[in-house]
Order: sequence, then C-alpha cells, then structure tokens
Amino acid sequence: MDARFTELVAPYLPVLGDRPLTPDSKLRDLGLDSMRSVDLLFEIEDVFDVTLPDEDLTGETFETAGSLWRAVSAVMPPKEPVA
Repeated sequence: MDARFTELVAPYLPVLGDRPLTPDSKLRDLGLDSMRSVDLLFEIEDVFDVTLPDEDLTGETFETAGSLWRAVSAVMPPKEPVA
C-alpha cells in the first residue's frame, strides 16, 4: 500500500489508535461506518485523482485496507518510468 494511502485512511478509523494499518486491517472493525466511507471515497478520489467505478463501491471493496487499496491502484494511471 502507498504511504499516502495509509496516511489518508487512518484518520477515518477511530479505533485504529497507534496500530499500523496493514492490508489485512478490517476497516469496519476499526470504525469505518457508511458515512465515513463516503467521505473517505471522496478524499481518495481527490488525492489520487481517480474515480472508482460504481461496481467497485461494494462492501467487499471497503472490507480491508488492502481490498480498498487494490481498487484504488487498479484505476490509477501507470507511473512514468524515471530516466
């Protein structure tokens, strides 16, 4: 997962505390509710300049930090190689 992603997601998880956010972290267990999910989605789309397709707006996508990251990274443009 991208460091920007984990820094962006952490404030939406009131139960996370000082624990690290891992790909297996269950977002609901860490306090992500439906209202926070919507706010988080808007912020992800703004920060990463992406739009998640409607078919990705599911409970499965928002189940873990890793599943959400996979959905985000799938719609990100490929990085330009550094010359």
